[in-house]
Amino acid sequence: MRTSLLFSLLLLLFSLLDSASSQSSELPTSARPLSRVHAELTAYGFPVGLLPAHVRDYSINATSGDFSVGLHGPCRLTLPPDNYLAAYSEKIRGRIVRGRIAGLEGIRVRAFFRWWSITGIKSSGENLVFEVGGVSAKYPSKNFDEAPACKGGKRASS
Repeated sequence: MRTSLLFSLLLLLFSLLDSASSQSSELPTSARPLSRVHAELTAYGFPVGLLPAHVRDYSINATSGDFSVGLHGPCRLTLPPDNYLAAYSEKIRGRIVRGRIAGLEGIRVRAFFRWWSITGIKSSGENLVFEVGGVSAKYPSKNFDEAPACKGGKRASS
């Protein structure tokens, strides 16, 4: 159960996170189509469902992998398969390389009556491993094949 919660938290985080391809972060976000952010996730080995369906903007540094994803506001949604409530901040940040997102900020999952920050996500193709501090949870990647819609703009409380 604890593993499921952690995985859901990490999944939520990656939903918000943008995986970058070889495009340079110097390109203005407005020059890139918004649907491209989900395509970039797949280029790094992640499913599109780690980010909500509607992303305002994003940037990525192709050299360092540092990225930032902007939403239209805070976002809450329910993550599969265990229906955990996830909260995305208006801005999500981290560092992405093929199969790994680290230093993730801006995605939290509610489990055991409290909010947990997803700090990293690993992809092995068939599975995603979500990291919350020193704990991790593994879920099938296929649970994140579709980008979820936000359910509201309220921020998660601590």
